[in-house]
Amino acid sequence: MATRLRPASKKCTVIGGSGFLGQHIVERLLDKGYTVNVFDIRQGFENERVQFFIGDLCSKKDLLPALQGVNVVFHCASPAPYSDNKELFYRVNFTGTRTVIEACKEVGVQKLVLTSSASVIFEGKDIKNGSENLPYASQPIDYYTETKILQEKEVLAANDPENNFFTVAIRPHGIFGPRDPQLVPILIETAKSGKMKFMIGNGKNLVDFTYVENVVHGNILAAEHLHKDAAICGKAYHITNDEPIPFWTFLSRVLVGLNYEAPKYRIPYWLAYYLAMLLSLLVFIISPLIKIKPTFTPMRVALAGTYHYYSCERAKKDMGYKPVVTLDQALERTIQSYSHLRRVG
Repeated sequence: MATRLRPASKKCTVIGGSGFLGQHIVERLLDKGYTVNVFDIRQGFENERVQFFIGDLCSKKDLLPALQGVNVVFHCASPAPYSDNKELFYRVNFTGTRTVIEACKEVGVQKLVLTSSASVIFEGKDIKNGSENLPYASQPIDYYTETKILQEKEVLAANDPENNFFTVAIRPHGIFGPRDPQLVPILIETAKSGKMKFMIGNGKNLVDFTYVENVVHGNILAAEHLHKDAAICGKAYHITNDEPIPFWTFLSRVLVGLNYEAPKYRIPYWLAYYLAMLLSLLVFIISPLIKIKPTFTPMRVALAGTYHYYSCERAKKDMGYKPVVTLDQALERTIQSYSHLRRVG
């Protein structure tokens, strides 16, 4: 009965709530007294306080029941960035997001908070303390990012104060933390196969890594600040740990924390980039005969060897954002949560 008496402003739906970030958002919303629906293609966890709706993001018929009577929608559904399924990226990130916007408007949802990506302004060249005023990448680093740009543009353009519909985009960078299925597991798998002996560049390039709880904090702050005449309506916001760290220092701390060796040899950035370009060309030439998915790509070389960190000043000013977990605390918690991946002996 208590649930029914809660005001609509405390009822929300997390689209993609079974995923890594989505689950963390759900847990924090429950802690804050929200009534939570989860919409996803699968049910990723058990929680009797959550109502699950299973369906296809591109089907308005599937979406509508999950959005009935809801005031806020958090949209963080996304395929894994390292997939090579272009059709899936376009379908989920662009077509699906259009459907979400239509469904929100149809049932009277007031607020839509999108989890975008800081990479929408990254072209493989140094970005130091980049602000949201930088233009979208005209040459995105991959197709995933290309569709995230399309997605973000759709959501921000849908902001419609006259009709009581408000939108905002959160741009995290390098999300990590407990239960992350990608960064740490992939790093350890690479180390096990003996491919983490080399670092690209001089090891000084600063990068943002963002603890999952800080991304959650940014999402919920945005939702709570999203209302008529608010500064954040129709805008994008960088949300990071606000503590840029050398890329290879971060990876080394995770590796050493789990009893693996840190990379000790260096490859000049230009050499690594041209080798990756050469490999990509070779893969393209032989693709009619044999399909190979290389892990050593120009995009990954750029991510590992350039500066890419972002300013959170706009988020601090417009919604009082401040990271709730420091990078040192975040690394410690993350390493502890992956103790099962620790190398023995």
